[in-house]
Amino acid sequence: MSPSKLELNPSVKNILLLDSDGRRVAAKYFSDDWPTNSAKEAFEKLVFNKTQKTNARTEAEITMFENNIIVYKFVQDLHFFVTGSDDENELILSSVLQAFFDSVGLLLRGNVDKKEALENLDLILLRIDEIIDAGIILETTPNTIAGKVGSNSTESGAPLSEQTLSQALASAREHLARSLLK
Repeated sequence: MSPSKLELNPSVKNILLLDSDGRRVAAKYFSDDWPTNSAKEAFEKLVFNKTQKTNARTEAEITMFENNIIVYKFVQDLHFFVTGSDDENELILSSVLQAFFDSVGLLLRGNVDKKEALENLDLILLRIDEIIDAGIILETTPNTIAGKVGSNSTESGAPLSEQTLSQALASAREHLARSLLK
């Protein structure tokens, strides 16, 4: 029996952004390996504890954990992780991590820290959605990812369904101010 085309595609189980204490900043899971939020939080804490003593600041590091390959990289007070099954290609997972890392860096204009990440959480989650859909890798070019997210969210005249939460609030605030001034 031959494997289906979907099984041959590289896939990602989750993508995580944790702070320097191991708490979740952003996370997307694409696997049923962690069916509950408490299972996800426990996995995040275990991964953080396993990797926190490493120096993954200049280049991505790779580790095996619970039959998963985890590639990770740290900057300032943020820890970036991408998890795949133990038969995934480490180079592909590393390219996903680098795309996530670089596209967040572009978004935050090089000021990659927890405060900035939390202020732009909606756009970070959109970037994850542009990189991965249902575990399937869609895009790994940071400028393309940034362009897609930017084009959907920068126009204040865009429909509300295409605006990010912060932009929708800014549009509402602007509309309210204009109506009060009339």
